[in-house]
Amino acid sequence: QVQLVESGGGSVQAGGSLRLSCAASKYSYSRMCMAWFRQAPGKEREGVASMSTAGGSTYYADSVNGRVTMSQEHAENTIYLYLQMNNLKSDDTAMYYCAARTGSAYCSSGSWSRAWYFGYWGQGTQVTVSS
Repeated sequence: QVQLVESGGGSVQAGGSLRLSCAASKYSYSRMCMAWFRQAPGKEREGVASMSTAGGSTYYADSVNGRVTMSQEHAENTIYLYLQMNNLKSDDTAMYYCAARTGSAYCSSGSWSRAWYFGYWGQGTQVTVSS
């Protein structure tokens, strides 16, 4: 079982920045594929960025590449994920979710952006960008 709790969302003007955080309880899974997704009203959930807690490649969606940085920190019982978002646009307005996949230490380059790939989800944090 993995518990994910997001924070850091809010309202910002276009061009501004936000830093989202996700606290993931490690329990039995210290090596996982983790990701940030977002979902705007009336749209499908889409992958924003993904990385393994074991290191390796970080993947970004084309729509955010160059404006977003995903990072992580490890504590004794918790893994902290961060999503630094800069130069925000109105199209970035969405509910942002943290996701985790156990059973594999690394993320698949072909599947990381698909919601079905992940079995654990947080409750989400809202990001609203006004123009």
